[in-house]
Amino acid sequence: MKLKLFISFFVFGFLSALAQTKVSGHVYDENNSPIPFANVLFSGSTEGTITNEDGKFYLESEDNWNTLTVSFVGFEVLEIPLTKRVNYDLNFILKEETSTLDEVLIVTGKQSKKASENPAIRILKKIWERKRKNGLNQFNQYEYDQYEKVEFDLNTIDSALIKSKLFKGMEFVFEEVDTSNVTGKTYLPIFLNESVKKISGDNNLNKNHEELIGNKNSGFSNNQMIIDFIDDLYSEYNVYDNYLKFFDKSFVSPLSRTGIQTYNYVLSDSAYIGDKWCYNIIYYPRRKNELTFKGDFWVNDSTYAIKEINLQASKSANINWVKEIYIEQEFEVLNDSVFLIKRDYFLSDFSVNKKEESRGLYGKRTTIYDNYKFNQPKDPKSYDKVVYNYDEDVYNREDNFWQTNRLEALSKDEKGIYKMLDTLKTVKKFKRLYNLGSILASGYVEFTSANLDYGPIFSTFGYNEVEGVRLRGGGRTYFGPNDLWRIEGFLAYGFKDDKFKYGVSGKWLLDKRSRLTVFGGNRRDVEQIGASLTSSSDVLGRSLASSAVIGTGTNDKLSNITLTNFGASIEPLRNFEVRVDGSFRTLSSASQTFSLDYNDPESSTGIATEVNQFETRFSLGYFPKRQMTGFGVERQNKNDDFARLFTQVSYGNQDWFNSDFDYTKLQFSYIQPWQVGGFGRLVTSVELGKTFGEVPLGLLSIVPGNQSYFSIYNTFTQLDYYEFVTDTYSSVHLEHNFNGRIFSRIPFLKKYNLRAILGLRGVWGELSDENIALNSTGNPMEIPLVSPNTRMYYEYSFGVANIFKILRLDFNFKGNYLDRPDARAFGVTGSFGFYF
Repeated sequence: MKLKLFISFFVFGFLSALAQTKVSGHVYDENNSPIPFANVLFSGSTEGTITNEDGKFYLESEDNWNTLTVSFVGFEVLEIPLTKRVNYDLNFILKEETSTLDEVLIVTGKQSKKASENPAIRILKKIWERKRKNGLNQFNQYEYDQYEKVEFDLNTIDSALIKSKLFKGMEFVFEEVDTSNVTGKTYLPIFLNESVKKISGDNNLNKNHEELIGNKNSGFSNNQMIIDFIDDLYSEYNVYDNYLKFFDKSFVSPLSRTGIQTYNYVLSDSAYIGDKWCYNIIYYPRRKNELTFKGDFWVNDSTYAIKEINLQASKSANINWVKEIYIEQEFEVLNDSVFLIKRDYFLSDFSVNKKEESRGLYGKRTTIYDNYKFNQPKDPKSYDKVVYNYDEDVYNREDNFWQTNRLEALSKDEKGIYKMLDTLKTVKKFKRLYNLGSILASGYVEFTSANLDYGPIFSTFGYNEVEGVRLRGGGRTYFGPNDLWRIEGFLAYGFKDDKFKYGVSGKWLLDKRSRLTVFGGNRRDVEQIGASLTSSSDVLGRSLASSAVIGTGTNDKLSNITLTNFGASIEPLRNFEVRVDGSFRTLSSASQTFSLDYNDPESSTGIATEVNQFETRFSLGYFPKRQMTGFGVERQNKNDDFARLFTQVSYGNQDWFNSDFDYTKLQFSYIQPWQVGGFGRLVTSVELGKTFGEVPLGLLSIVPGNQSYFSIYNTFTQLDYYEFVTDTYSSVHLEHNFNGRIFSRIPFLKKYNLRAILGLRGVWGELSDENIALNSTGNPMEIPLVSPNTRMYYEYSFGVANIFKILRLDFNFKGNYLDRPDARAFGVTGSFGFYF
């Protein structure tokens, strides 16, 4: 087998060498110091690259070239003959030009920010002046075709990986190994996704629309989760924007109006590109550890439009799991002066760490733009057109469709992915690995033959003071991601209270266009109703707080709940939801050390221990700019940068189902994330509510405390459950993540890529005398009914995130009400997560 593998690699390498020219190496000066940003290109061509900050480069071409040119401002041009098609690990030394030693431009250290002293800054300011007059912005309407291919590759292929047990029985996949023309590393293509879209827009209306014409996956046909993951991972961007968002991080664009404060700029060269005279400007960051790039761009001397640009993320950039980001964009010229994007290439190197030898995964996206049309007005309604049905034909286009619509032909490596994945899907070991990954991603174990999923597996084990150890098993029907109906259920058992709990729910999408859905279900469980201001009617919902294994104190304030719910929802306008539902719930204390008693003159003892209440709800939700995926009864959010506005009216009536109380409750909440340029991400939330009528503790608005050691947004970390009780309230939460902006300026901390988070939380509320009297029964286990009515309660926190890339710690401080019994003035909470 080893001999066959060696022969296959030898033949593969020999054939690829005949078809390509490959060269890699380092560029040094005469003092043996690396020269970053030196130009390296095949002589007589425009195919080239620049060296990285270590002077390293890799260059590849499909054509045969005999000479390599290496140049840099202030140094003599070096031309090297290439005697072979493949030339690796070459070292070049550039000599300083003796006649221009006094004029050498230094591209290390700080460069002048003044236009009078630095010609690159003068050119940059011209780009700012003209950027709104370049590209698609100068037309009223536009249309174009877009072809995109996204490829994932396993990189740093070596003999140890080939011989590993992981690939035993799948060695044939290594027949597709090739070398990256950016990093020079070997890689194995493992996934390819192609799509063809028609894009149209109207600048006057500030609207655009994209229509998916075809989509093709290698090995994972019709997997909408993978397609959506790709779309989210590689979102659209415009290099003229001040900030470029990748992997949920905002990088400062080298063309940004704030770029002078972030980058050094050097005018390096000027030359004809095609028939356009262009300036070449090199840029690199002024500080390490910030979200910045290095690279160069060519800009036209008359329109000041970008002709070519490349961007490479700094190695020190504060971003996790991504070792390299490399971007190339090319623009074509129409009508002599209109510069439009023609090709966009994006490469990301995903890895556990940033060490040179570490193995990881390449993600490569190539986007081609063609067939531009301008100023052809369309019906404004066409931009709001929504696809309501899953069109299977779009994902199963024939080969002749792709031959016609591919704007760039597949390379031999890309063609091999389809064949390799078709073969790999028949290997049992690969199926097992794929299924394991699917379970970890979705939380469900699939039983495809029965159209059922078991899970979520992460809810199998729990613990609280009432139930002790809790075991839970559940499942759902699953015929596919676009099911029009779904039934879910669970069964749980608490070893301490020796009780079974259960829940079952169902939902059915009646109309795809309006998203008309009916739902209903029943649940009997133990719940922490003091963990949220807005009570849930989700039949299968369960409070995270009641499942904490350890906490800041005894959590015995839990309730037994039996809930039956039914209703309907509709989306008459995109991202605008209307919901009507009714629920009957029975509430009682689940603990002997906690009381939900209230005064009831009709009771034989004058005190009732259980609430029986039917409640109707009418709610409106608006989520501007939300993007959803899927066409079935359950959909997934594609993005998280949209606002969430919610308002609800709840009405309780004693005449319905022998209920105990009459009341009306009004509630409103508004959650808004803000991307504050290069200063990070701010999330704000405001919530207001008022209850009209007299109600018991179980139906009042409890200010959400947090007795766990986990950081939970929209709770008050230094409050115990039921510490504040209200019938009228207003609360605000602010949390800002600086994404490394603070710690990158502290010398002894910046190397750790930590991220500072500031939080401020406050709530004001009051409780009427009538409600206090209703709930004051004299039971020694009842809680003191206190509301923050004399002054707003507030707390603040300082957080450090990205500890070991997965841990966040928040140091929380109680701002006032410190004189209350058992007040927790200070606490530490944490959370785990995988974030870029």
